[in-house]
Amino acid sequence: MSNTIVIRNNEVDIPVDKNEIFKAGKLFQEMMMIYNCAIREVKTKLEVLNDEFSVRYQRNPIEFINSRIKKPESIYDKLKRKNLEISLDSIRNNLNDVAGIRVICSFVEDIYFIADALIKQDDIRLVEVKDYIQNPKPNGYRSLHLIVEVPVFFTDRKEPIRVEVQIRTIAMDFWASLEHELKYKKNLENTEEISRELLECANIISETDYRMQSIFHKIQKKEERFALFLSINV
Repeated sequence: MSNTIVIRNNEVDIPVDKNEIFKAGKLFQEMMMIYNCAIREVKTKLEVLNDEFSVRYQRNPIEFINSRIKKPESIYDKLKRKNLEISLDSIRNNLNDVAGIRVICSFVEDIYFIADALIKQDDIRLVEVKDYIQNPKPNGYRSLHLIVEVPVFFTDRKEPIRVEVQIRTIAMDFWASLEHELKYKKNLENTEEISRELLECANIISETDYRMQSIFHKIQKKEERFALFLSINV
């Protein structure tokens, strides 16, 4: 029995070795496993930072962490959109967001604290940073995006793998999720008006983020003054 199958492409029969297809599938699965391992490495680092902050300052800067691996069809579509070769090497060399982590913080200052503490670690290499908080996108989107490279250790080798880390506040995440959902609604009317309202909401949310941070600072100072008063009068 032949090991080849025939794929009909534009009325041309192309013989393809079944073993090669199986091999490619296995290699792709291995690559996805490696990206999953990289996510675990970075998530662990973030959780450790959150635990340390909790003990030292009695609060958690990170509310929660989400992660995802880009779906095969999304990887394919992105390579095609960028006119890049469809191959495993092309994925590794050209796509920085196959592995993604989203970190949700309480306050804007927590975003920069977590980002700075992460990239200071000696086994993390910062590849790229895009600050959409200081420089929001035209639609109002705000978030801090980092591309970091982390080593993943296996039995026979060590591989540096890139992970995209998005860090934003709860309010920024709420806006981004709603904006994404509305953007992909079918048969949407009054798109310009909706975009204008979304931008206005993004600006209001940003102002609220900074006001909440200011209120938190006032509460902190009041608690510190009270603690000082108690220590003096003991």
